[in-house]
Amino acid sequence: MDQTIIDLYDEYTHAPLPRRVFLERLTALLGSAAAVPAVLAAIEPNYARAAVVEPGDPRISVENVTFQGATGDVRGYLARPKTAERAPAVIVIHENRGLNPHIEDVARRFAADGFVALAVDLLSPLGGTPADADRARDMIAQLDAGKTVNNLVSAQSFLMSYRYSSGKVGAVGFCWGGGMVNQFAIKAPDLKAAVAYYGPTPDPAQVGSIKAPMLLHYGGLDQRINAGIPAYEEALKKAGVPHQIYVYEGANHAFNNDTSADRYNEQVARLAWGRTVEFLRQYLV
Repeated sequence: MDQTIIDLYDEYTHAPLPRRVFLERLTALLGSAAAVPAVLAAIEPNYARAAVVEPGDPRISVENVTFQGATGDVRGYLARPKTAERAPAVIVIHENRGLNPHIEDVARRFAADGFVALAVDLLSPLGGTPADADRARDMIAQLDAGKTVNNLVSAQSFLMSYRYSSGKVGAVGFCWGGGMVNQFAIKAPDLKAAVAYYGPTPDPAQVGSIKAPMLLHYGGLDQRINAGIPAYEEALKKAGVPHQIYVYEGANHAFNNDTSADRYNEQVARLAWGRTVEFLRQYLV
């Protein structure tokens, strides 16, 4: 797919553009409204694909949980290895479309790889993630950033005392959730490891508060996010924070999201996932 179309979709997702404006601009790029449905089918998430690890997979156990957060009850989707008495724990932080089937599947993937994984619905204060992805995106913008980070701190406390957890907790976030991982690491000195996939970079002046080792994944074509990498990397080095940064040539923003066919990059996603699991095992096991 033409990169201009992918960049337009990224603007629609993150700026955000109203859907009407996005469709008008997409039609103009394509030269015909007749071509729009096929492009949307290729670029927009299709959650029917979100089952790399099925909920009924015999290796894992899944449940819906609720814990007390800074804003009241916070809901989450928890997946864990079925036969492990104790396992290291990971908080999974969703994109700006909320806790959807894809993120639930990511939690199950972590469980299949030996982790207790809690995918937190950070839209809980607003009633939870809706089925309408555009509405979820608009709700994300209404969240109080400080309270949202505090809800993640509460999720960490929940996992530290969870009966199947070893007590060691890391965090992994994607897109908006990658940015939240960066903010969470600033706030939580006892976080053991943090992984941000193409997340907005934090204020370099706050990076000195980070104690957790950081693994940062970026798509080479993601100019919007990548502009912040040099200052972030310099701040991490200055603060002495252990970190690894990977920029994957030819990969778009959201390259890990396999429900969006034309942004997903299977080769890069597999490589980044392997590095993520290895990193988490290094610091959590």
